[in-house]
Amino acid sequence: MKGFQITEIGKSRMTDTLVKPVPSGGEVLVHIKRVGFCGSDLNTYRGRNPLVRFPLIPGHEIAGVIEETGSDVPDSFTVGDKVSVLPYTTCGVCASCLSGRVNACKNNQTLGVQRDGAMAEYITVPFEKLITGVNELSFEAIALVEPLAVGFHAARRIYPAQGDHILVFGCGLVGLGAITNLAILGARVIAVDIDDEKLRTARDCGAQYTINSVTGDLAGEVAVITGGHGPTGVIEAIGLPQTYTAAVDLVSYAGRVVYVGYASQAVEFVTKQFVLKEIEIRGSRNALKEDFSDVLAAMKQDRVPVETLVSKVVPLEEASSALHSWSEDPKAITKILVSFP
Repeated sequence: MKGFQITEIGKSRMTDTLVKPVPSGGEVLVHIKRVGFCGSDLNTYRGRNPLVRFPLIPGHEIAGVIEETGSDVPDSFTVGDKVSVLPYTTCGVCASCLSGRVNACKNNQTLGVQRDGAMAEYITVPFEKLITGVNELSFEAIALVEPLAVGFHAARRIYPAQGDHILVFGCGLVGLGAITNLAILGARVIAVDIDDEKLRTARDCGAQYTINSVTGDLAGEVAVITGGHGPTGVIEAIGLPQTYTAAVDLVSYAGRVVYVGYASQAVEFVTKQFVLKEIEIRGSRNALKEDFSDVLAAMKQDRVPVETLVSKVVPLEEASSALHSWSEDPKAITKILVSFP
């Protein structure tokens, strides 16, 4: 069967030598229709992802159709149904799993990162990992569910109260997911990016305020919006040292900071701000099944501007050139989806 591999740093290829998998008793064979390129795939291609080994099949933002079910799969999983996939593993024995926070499993292996992913014609997954109830959605929408769910989870980690000012650094798909959920939860969202087009999309997702941090006065505009107090919460969805520290500088006294972006370089903080402001600092990793459900509910209520979020859909044969182009100009792309026949 056909698929796509990142073979080494800066190199990728389409291949037709992959072996079509066969589902075991508790597994489902999924015919892949769309797969999104994630920021982690871009980091893999650029050699900035220490978790991967080459060659790697990327892909964990999945839209597909049930092709075949194993003998132990419940009858509720029907051949022909559209599905997405929860792409993480859980060990069940680490501290995170035992506390119910399985999204932060110490031994997690995400599809397309620590193990081969879904950018192939077929994959097998345990039936418990399928996200169903999506037949009314387009394949493009279904492929957006996972990255949006990561943002939805980060929004929940900030615990916004009705009317709170929450600032979100970064209007990629994860940041836009956070913005969407924050707006649904009643927060007044301040979206920050360096690209005006992405800021317009943030408005479509529910942001009430937008700031271009290159052309605008970030600190000054935030002070005006928040009456000088600063935002009650800040979500960092970029992964840059300067936005990591800016989150602490901008957040209000007694505020909360959630980091969902990975900073590839060491970050230096003036730690007195942690104490003087008595702020809470949290990480946010992956997403829970309920986050996926919340994204689907938002999509079905037309709270997610799917067409605006997808920058381009390319056939498998053009995946290599699309990934290379994205690497050359990352800010020009919100989401690339790879289409399978």
